[in-house]
Formats: sequence, C-alpha cells, structure tokens
Amino acid sequence: MPNAAGPPIPAPLTPADLEDCVALDAAALGGLWSREQWRRELEEAGRPGVGLWQQGQLVAMACGWLIVDELHITLVAVAPERRRLGLGRRVLEALLRCGQAGGASRATLEVAAANDAARALYGACGFRQAGVRRGYYRNGDDALIQWANLAATERFG
Repeated sequence: MPNAAGPPIPAPLTPADLEDCVALDAAALGGLWSREQWRRELEEAGRPGVGLWQQGQLVAMACGWLIVDELHITLVAVAPERRRLGLGRRVLEALLRCGQAGGASRATLEVAAANDAARALYGACGFRQAGVRRGYYRNGDDALIQWANLAATERFG
C-alpha cells in the first residue's frame, strides 16, 4: 500500500496487494477475475501491474502481459466513486511505460464496443481499432481489438 497519504502515485502491484486488487475488481468490474486468477496475475513474471493508492485505498489499477515485444493489456479499473478524475489514464500510461521498459514496442487490448468512456481513454493514449471480436463478452457484446505503437511515441517515457 504505497503512498498512504497525499496525491496518488503509480506504483507496481505486488502479491501483497492481492486483497486490494480483488476488492477493486469487485467494486469496479463486478468481479472479473477470481482470487486465484489475481494471485497468478500478481506472482508470475511477465505480468506487469500498476496501482494508484489514495488514503490507503487502491483506487485504480492496470494490468498486462508482456509477450515477446507486445504488451497485452488485460485490465484497467477505477473505483466507481473516483471515475472521471484522470486516474485510469494515469495507471494506463504507467503500465505502458512498464511495457516499454520490458521491451514492448506495441500494445494491444480488447474493449467493449459500447464502452464509450474506455474507448475515449484508449484513443487518447494512442490506441486505434484493428478489428472486432463478435460476441466476445459474456453478455454478448462485441469487443474492439485495439493497438498502439509504443515505439513511435515519447509521451509514455
């Protein structure tokens, strides 16, 4: 739990953050991942994660997988009461920097076609649509496949 007081500062997620990640996942995403999935996410090499803490509470996080020279973003979450304050962008940009430091030259993700807020965030961070996965999500929504070229930008460095 870095930075217990003051403005939130991005910090790497560690296995010690398991309970905080599970709680934020439940609040922000309805429990997308199980406790076991979170444990693996936080313990395994090649899976960078970044969190923002404010007043001792994890308020935003972003996770990904480094696969050769690509960063696959698996999750971006912000506490519902703290949305629209730029916290999602801060953790996403911090994760993109981690990806660059790990050798990634590009990043990819899937986003629900109906999730306008997330699509705007990803667009502001340089992601562009490259395809569609029809019926990808549990509720039947399509996923938009998006890519960003990390090597071509200095804004994350």
